[in-house]
Amino acid sequence: MKRHLQYFLYIISIVSLILVVMGNRTTEAMSGQKAGSNSFVIPKGTNDLAKMGSILQAEDILLNDWSYYAREHITGMQNMEEVQDYAKELQQKFPDWKWSVTNTSQKWQVTAVSPTSKHHQETLQIMATHTKQPVDAYIVYSVRGSEWNKVTEGFFTTEKFRHRLSDIFRGEPTVFSCMKGVFNDKIDTALAKRAGKVMSDFDAKEIEALKEENFMSVSASSPMFTGSIDHKLHNMNLQIGLRSEGLGGKTTIVVGTPIITIEY
Repeated sequence: MKRHLQYFLYIISIVSLILVVMGNRTTEAMSGQKAGSNSFVIPKGTNDLAKMGSILQAEDILLNDWSYYAREHITGMQNMEEVQDYAKELQQKFPDWKWSVTNTSQKWQVTAVSPTSKHHQETLQIMATHTKQPVDAYIVYSVRGSEWNKVTEGFFTTEKFRHRLSDIFRGEPTVFSCMKGVFNDKIDTALAKRAGKVMSDFDAKEIEALKEENFMSVSASSPMFTGSIDHKLHNMNLQIGLRSEGLGGKTTIVVGTPIITIEY
């Protein structure tokens, strides 16, 4: 158990580092397209959740947690006042969301949460440090739900969602998608076998893995997903984690691209 906790804390540290690195690589390649919402292009990876859902449900996996996470490093702002003005503009666009501000000696952050929805919850965050000039700021938009079906899948193809991204982001955000579920079957199957079948479904090639009797984590590369993280000599863009509660217990699976962003 202690080993699992240490590994989990290690994964969280690595994920945090990767998010920062990937955020810093985000460019304003789409800024010229922001003049009108009709010219806005949906970020790469936005349909990855649909791909995951289709494959996992075909494996008779009951999906009970999913998340869409888009993150952009805000460039071109010289001071905190400009970041706060940007936040005020967004607040005017989403007046029915619940807004809150946190301000410390190190960081200023504004968080907005969408009104309660039957299918999902949306969250918007703008974060900026007090310690750098020009200011170092990020904007994060996330959508999370506990059930994946045609209605939730359809949300990501609506004009409402398209306009949401166009209103929030200045350039092209980096997208992270993640799904968590439980195998419905009661057959006591080895984790390696379950992982191998899912890997095959994603046409994925293993890069590295941690394999134990009741816990398994695999980093891989799949042609199904466009995003990637430079990993030694490979481009990793898929992570799969499985945890078993033992003989007769449930088996949980988490799949993320390019990395897992849901606790398991």
